[in-house]
Amino acid sequence: MRLALGQGYSGATLSPDVDRVLEAERLGYDSVWTAESYGSDAVTTIAWIAARTTRIHVGTAIMQIGARTPAASAMTAMTLDALSGGRFRLGLGVSNPQVVEGWHGQRFGKPLARTREYVSIVRAILRREKPVEFSGEYYQIPYAGPDATSLGKPLKSILHGRADLPIYLAAIGPKNVALAAEIADGWIPTLFAPSRIRMFREWLDEGFRRAGGPKPAFDVMAACPVVVGDDVRACRAQHKPAIALYVGGMGARSRNFYNETVRRYGYEEAAQTIQELYLAGRKREAEAAVPDALVDEVGLFGPRERIRERLAAYREAGVTTLAVRGSLDAIRLMAELAL
Repeated sequence: MRLALGQGYSGATLSPDVDRVLEAERLGYDSVWTAESYGSDAVTTIAWIAARTTRIHVGTAIMQIGARTPAASAMTAMTLDALSGGRFRLGLGVSNPQVVEGWHGQRFGKPLARTREYVSIVRAILRREKPVEFSGEYYQIPYAGPDATSLGKPLKSILHGRADLPIYLAAIGPKNVALAAEIADGWIPTLFAPSRIRMFREWLDEGFRRAGGPKPAFDVMAACPVVVGDDVRACRAQHKPAIALYVGGMGARSRNFYNETVRRYGYEEAAQTIQELYLAGRKREAEAAVPDALVDEVGLFGPRERIRERLAAYREAGVTTLAVRGSLDAIRLMAELAL
């Protein structure tokens, strides 16, 4: 099992914290990943990191599909891969309707169909077999709408990149996870619980069947918050605000993918309570309503030996890359335990 470093979102003030990245590289971490929501973007931050490192692979977890055309993402991926010496991995995701429509001003639509079209176009651009042409529900290349000039022409990338540049998809629902297994090289799950792998494995296997069979090199890169300390309860408490944010506020009451995930785990009552409290502005109460058992399912918390024992579940679940989120102490401990 490889280790990755998850940088997360920027918050109000951008702080790339390159020291953590350099330490992860020194310790033997395989990759580092940046994120975006509606603040700092994932591309600029990962370019900054790539320029400061020499060995560690760099990736986006994720670039929002609604924020860029497929061609723009392909151009960015090829450029970053060239500048980093072949170290870039392209992580994509649909985000959610609140961000796509409320921030980017784009139609959210049907995420499965849109993602399938998007990845197909990106791969065609990377392969450079011929000038790109595509006619789908969401993308037409060249553009052929009623206001088209009819002057657009199929083009082939000037830059020669890696045809097999890895593409990862962020997904947590059954159909999205199956799609990731079918068309991507890796899967990025959030709020991943190794104890629920049987459920996830059914979805992954469905995607592999549609792809024509198993993918031995398919990368399951699970996000894993790690908080080290003697007081397990205090360690859990540090991560409860993040869970409350995702389950309670990362989406609308009627459509919150993370809330749905927690419900699938069997925490229906807690998921409803957290969401009601969070959307009512009672964030502290929402955090307090996060069950200890849920926290333990989706991360590693407590003293060294407890973390070492619980780490085994991720290996047994088939996680091939563990994306650690934590302090320098956590980063160092995970290298000691896993590498």
